[in-house]
Amino acid sequence: MESMSDLTHHRIKTNGIYLHVAEKKGPGPFVLLLHGFPETWFSWHHQIRDLASHGYHVVAPDLRGYGDSDSPPSPSSYTMFHIVADLIGLLDHFNQQQVFVVGHDWGATAAWHLSLFRPDRVKGMVAMCVPFFPRDPHTKPTLFFKQSFGDDLYVSQYQEPGRAERAFAKYDCLTVIKKFLLIDKTDVMIAPPGMEIIDDLEIPSQLPPWITEEELQIYADKFQQSGFTGGFNYYRAMDLTWELLAPWQGSKITVPSKFIIGDKDIGYKSFSKPYIEGDVMKTLVPDIEVVILDGGHHFIQHEKPQEVCDEIISFIQKVAKN
Repeated sequence: MESMSDLTHHRIKTNGIYLHVAEKKGPGPFVLLLHGFPETWFSWHHQIRDLASHGYHVVAPDLRGYGDSDSPPSPSSYTMFHIVADLIGLLDHFNQQQVFVVGHDWGATAAWHLSLFRPDRVKGMVAMCVPFFPRDPHTKPTLFFKQSFGDDLYVSQYQEPGRAERAFAKYDCLTVIKKFLLIDKTDVMIAPPGMEIIDDLEIPSQLPPWITEEELQIYADKFQQSGFTGGFNYYRAMDLTWELLAPWQGSKITVPSKFIIGDKDIGYKSFSKPYIEGDVMKTLVPDIEVVILDGGHHFIQHEKPQEVCDEIISFIQKVAKN
């Protein structure tokens, strides 16, 4: 793994909490990189170096609840309104009026909502693996997932405070990280009846070539310190976010957008593919380009770092020309 010692690390106060951010400063446009679950800023280490080498000013925070950032205890402190407010505070700290934002997994959801709430602060956005879903005015997200996939979907299992924490605690953190980051399931994560999802996930017999034991240990060390509750709280705040989003019912994402997903991503064929290829997302995100990477699984910025970098850079260059 290349040394990341040349990054600058900050602890920045924003929206009443402190966020840890990693920064590599180039002279060009500002790019904000947002990670998902269960990750930290480190999930972008390939992209940070490549984007900075192309002259971009790159900042990757540990989102609230993760890594070296603060972790408020209540799930009600993890709505998309909290996350976006944190990000606006970061942009203000760096004196950036408009930025490019890139998000993966929950970071993609945060990027979509930053673009929805404050399009004046976003030049363009790239979301990976999680598309922009319309708000169903009649059904809360947890009820939708329960009706669609049953009680043993991972999202449903994460709802009860303490349940997933107890299940994860049966394993050391390195094993948990391997179970997630090395996942090669292509269908939705649903545990067999009576089993916790973490017990159902398997670790391959050998590491794939795109990640090292050292890199996995970096994640494990951080989660050993922080625990996983902060990450679970994003799932536990879904219904509250849904309630608060009512004024934005039917609103569109107006900023230039790119969506990237691997064709072997979890649930892509069974869940995301019909939506992505249909008219609904294009109606809600009129200025969008969709890229499907062959052979890509869920943690695609690790698995296909150069392809992801190239897609981000080509998008920024295209938007900058317009």
